[in-house]
Amino acid sequence: MCGIVGFTTFQKKYDNKKEILSAMSETLSKRGPDESNHYISDNICLGHRRLVIVDKEHGKQPMSRSYKNSVYTIIYNGQLYNSSEIRKQLIENYHYEFQGYSDTEVILKAYIQWGSSIISKFNGIFSFAIWDENKKELFLARDHFGIKPLYYTIINKEIIFSSEIKAILKYPNVKLELDSQGISELFGIGPAHTPGTSVFKNIYEIKPAHFAIFNESGFTTQKYWELKSNEHTDNFEQTCKKIENLLSDSIHKQLVSDVPLCCLLSGGLDSSIITAYASNYYKENKLPPLETYSIDYVDNDKNFVKSDFQPNSDKYYIDIMKNKFNTNHHNIIIDTPELAKALEDAMIARDFPGMADVDSSLLLFCKYVKNGATVALSGECSDEIFGGYPWFFREDALNSNTFPWSIALQERQKLLNPIISSKVNLKEYIDYRYYESLKNVEILPSDSKETAEKRKISYLTINWFMQTLLDRSDRMSMYNGLELRVPLCDYRLVQYLWNIPWEWKALNGREKGLLRYVCKDLLPKEIVDRKKSPYPKTHNPTYLKVVKEMLTNIMKDKNAPINDLLNKDYILDILETNGSAFTRPWFGQLMTRTSAYGISLSSKHVA
Repeated sequence: MCGIVGFTTFQKKYDNKKEILSAMSETLSKRGPDESNHYISDNICLGHRRLVIVDKEHGKQPMSRSYKNSVYTIIYNGQLYNSSEIRKQLIENYHYEFQGYSDTEVILKAYIQWGSSIISKFNGIFSFAIWDENKKELFLARDHFGIKPLYYTIINKEIIFSSEIKAILKYPNVKLELDSQGISELFGIGPAHTPGTSVFKNIYEIKPAHFAIFNESGFTTQKYWELKSNEHTDNFEQTCKKIENLLSDSIHKQLVSDVPLCCLLSGGLDSSIITAYASNYYKENKLPPLETYSIDYVDNDKNFVKSDFQPNSDKYYIDIMKNKFNTNHHNIIIDTPELAKALEDAMIARDFPGMADVDSSLLLFCKYVKNGATVALSGECSDEIFGGYPWFFREDALNSNTFPWSIALQERQKLLNPIISSKVNLKEYIDYRYYESLKNVEILPSDSKETAEKRKISYLTINWFMQTLLDRSDRMSMYNGLELRVPLCDYRLVQYLWNIPWEWKALNGREKGLLRYVCKDLLPKEIVDRKKSPYPKTHNPTYLKVVKEMLTNIMKDKNAPINDLLNKDYILDILETNGSAFTRPWFGQLMTRTSAYGISLSSKHVA
């Protein structure tokens, strides 16, 4: 895992190219704390910050290789899980030689051999840039689900790109502007975002499953992969076996590392599946016990309140798993003051307001995990592809005619300064993005009414909600120099599940019913039957008190730029009522009244 930066210089010549590149690269030091290097030629400047995971000696970047009449140079952020298979093809069929075993060298030589057509065959998490010195051409690519970020802007016919927006801002004359679309993204869609956009004017992202080419003729982009709707022909037994094989293969591939690796374990179904496969793999290969980590909060045992979304705490189930699979478990306890203090760092990590304490808690979790590991496997993305969220089952959500995890439209509109609110209609923008996205869903004539309905909600969930959580995972982990892998987001598994009838996915009328059935012999019964619980949150009432005080102090500052963006009277009303004036969840099932505070706190940085 790493951070990448770069810019072209076809039109603009700088005498201080190295200084500009160094300033951009330095902003990504947390993503790549181990090494920093650069490549500079007449028309390109490439910078790389490295977090060493595999092949320390031969995986250094930028990496250049000569072939025929050109030199190709790559900077790369990610991990390629089918690297060994592609490397074998290049050696046996085309007689390539390799200096080491890094996936960086595999990607570079695969591109030299096959060009852009190879991208759809890569299985991994990646964003990278390859410069062809002969063609004077830059190739940019991003993985199937955008797990690794890649932003860019084009100024005066030059492209500037990076893993994070903060690096682009170090390039001369890049302006940070928030226009009406940005406000609509931030307050209407946020913390999600429309693929390809950012909240800032003229700063974009390479879309997931896309590559781009930039040269003196201009900029073009192309999609290389998408979900395909096909009739599901496997019977139930074959389907279960295929899912089991895909799970096993994906998890085992992602256990490759030259540095300490662990699993995040909440005692829920998803993290338990990964822990079980990983632990069994460790035992079979006579490795030391698997390291596992969980998160909790000071006094949560005293303050926990049962709800529909979170019916029970995690500790009981974690104990079952660690005892069953003999893991070396670490329980990280976070206190309220550090959780609130980390809100600002979490926003800085994202470059714009995100998920408030849902972000800051993960940031702190990763900080402590980093003390014992450099790679962690997470159960993220199972709910999106197996049908685990409440909106897959609730009629009011299915019939909401909007993104079902974000229905507090009136409250969102009311948060805006009345002058801005009169000019920016959040509902119109949300409706536009919602129906624009639904046009991409391919419904088959053979789909049952329920399967067709669930295709639509699944498409939205995968391309919007899942993307938001993947953004969160990348930024909070990489801010701590921790590589977070998501085995359940393997594109092969997602594609296969896309066409399975909903009646099977929701087996026995349960969320993730099919997954529970597939893993019934792998996991203890208590884990298989456990009702879904979301990411752990603090239930300590002092957290509400702390963030309320933080926001109150900001609102008392007459010169605070936040007052130009937000509706001060409405925020004061929220503060005075302890959040009861904002009762609907901001996003999903976790972000409620404290998140309204968190969003307002974060917004001071973009006002």
